[in-house]
Amino acid sequence: MEGNRAVLERVLKGLMDRYMERVPDVKKILEAMIREGAISAPEDIENDHIAFRTMGVPHLGIHSFEKIFLHYGYLKKDYYFFPEKKLNAYWYAPPEPKYPRIFVSELAVDMLSKQSQDIITRYTGEVGADPVDALDLDDAKQTDAFLHSSLWRIPSLADYQALAAESEYAAWVIYNRYYLNHFTISVHHLKEGYNTVSDFNRFLERNGLKLNDAGGKIKISRDGLLLQSATVAGMVEAVFAGGERISIAGSYVEFAERKPLDAYAGLSPHEITRERRREGFETANADKIFESTYSAQTTKGMKQN
Repeated sequence: MEGNRAVLERVLKGLMDRYMERVPDVKKILEAMIREGAISAPEDIENDHIAFRTMGVPHLGIHSFEKIFLHYGYLKKDYYFFPEKKLNAYWYAPPEPKYPRIFVSELAVDMLSKQSQDIITRYTGEVGADPVDALDLDDAKQTDAFLHSSLWRIPSLADYQALAAESEYAAWVIYNRYYLNHFTISVHHLKEGYNTVSDFNRFLERNGLKLNDAGGKIKISRDGLLLQSATVAGMVEAVFAGGERISIAGSYVEFAERKPLDAYAGLSPHEITRERRREGFETANADKIFESTYSAQTTKGMKQN
């Protein structure tokens, strides 16, 4: 298993390196945190979780994708369903606390209109077998390359826009595939003045970051112990089949505050380890955070520029 840890670390680094290249807000946030003294180096940040989006079709979806991280020692945990967005999801606990949790969602394609199903299967039907089964998951370079590879041909702009009219999630995945959707800063791990979502949101906004305000800028779990916020996804230039280009939503950054469980609420901060804090996720919170890539948020951000 020690070998698995080394491979996992290289895979996670590959994901983060490409993500940071494509999401300028990450660098902007890190530089501002260092400038204000919230951290001394990026390594001071605890990554709460990373998230991926998938299509629920034969040979793909959660059943396929999860094999990668289960191989590295992750444990499958709670199931979530998002009826309005037609999504299923699970989260996965890491083999050691120093690694991020994994959140994987999947579009329930069979719940969409026949038109959207036909568009999706026109592309995903090119995948004739589970691609993860062909991977050597002990080869970090191969796994990293797979997570950034094309699973199907580049879609046409017309197909992308037709999907977006019914499911913006579907449109995002048909173009971006397994691209890392977001990583999450554990704000409770930071120094005072930055260690609550409320404080951190103020820090973000004074540094020019735009926040997802769907359901409010702070999303709070029913038990009040998990608070989350997120930036609005930046726009990236997408090149579609035939060379047509438009700007579409890329990825975003999330922020999480996990409060201590009641039994540990009286402990000092250094005594409150990860297992003593609120674990898992909250459907209502995640439902609104998905919208960081939705046009209602991204176009609002563009108008504010």
